[in-house]
Amino acid sequence: MKQAMIFAAGLGTRLKPLTDTMPKALVRVGGQPLIWHVIQKLKRSGYERIVVNVHHFADQIVTYLEENHNFGLDIRISDETSALLETGGGIKKALPLFDANEPILIHNVDILSNLDLEALPMDAPLLVVSERQTKRYLMFDDEMRLHGWTNIETGQIKGEKADKLLAFSGIHVFHPSLVPLLDEWPDRFPIMDFYLKACGTHLIRGYEAKDLRLLDVGKLDTLDNAEKFIKSL
Repeated sequence: MKQAMIFAAGLGTRLKPLTDTMPKALVRVGGQPLIWHVIQKLKRSGYERIVVNVHHFADQIVTYLEENHNFGLDIRISDETSALLETGGGIKKALPLFDANEPILIHNVDILSNLDLEALPMDAPLLVVSERQTKRYLMFDDEMRLHGWTNIETGQIKGEKADKLLAFSGIHVFHPSLVPLLDEWPDRFPIMDFYLKACGTHLIRGYEAKDLRLLDVGKLDTLDNAEKFIKSL
C-alpha cells in the first residue's frame, strides 16, 4: 500500500490576511484549495492512504475532506490542535496511523511541482532535491548520500561538509528503518535536524529531480504565479 502524509498544520503567517480566517491548506489556486492539488497528485500516483496533520482552523480542513468524501481515499487526521509539533514531531505523532512496514511519502501542502512521484525509489530514506538558487543547501557526496546542511550566506554548517550542494524541495520519503531512532527525540522537533543527525549512521539518499519545476506557495506574492504555474503543469 502506498501511503503519504500532507503537512497542513502550519499557521500560514506569510499568507496573511487570507489565513486570518482559513488554514493555508484551503487557500485557493486555480479555483481549488492547495490541499486539493496535493491530494489529486497523490491519487494519480497510486497513493491510497493519506494522513493530514491539522492545527490552524483544523475543523475547516476536516469538514472540507468530509464534504468531499475523502476523495475516495483512506484519509486520516493527525490532530495537533493542542500544540504544533513541527515537521519531525508531526511525523512521530502520526506514525500509528500508518502501516508500520511501508515507507511514507511526505509532502508539504504548499508545494506545487511537476515531480513524477511514481519515479521515486522508496527502499531507503530519500530527500527530493534539485539545482536551485537558495541560501540553504543540503550537502551530498558523489553517491548522493546526505552528509550535511549549509547556509551559504552565514557560513553555518550542520553535519559534515560534502561537495554536492542541492536545494531541498519539501518532499521526502520517511522510511521504517528510521523509526527506532525517533525514541530519543522529543515530541516537537524539525525533521531536517533528525535527518542530519541520522545520516551519520544511516543511509539517507538525495534524489536529484532533473528539470524540476517547483513553486512554494507560501507567500501572497506567489499566489498569482501559482495560477500560471498550475496551468503550465
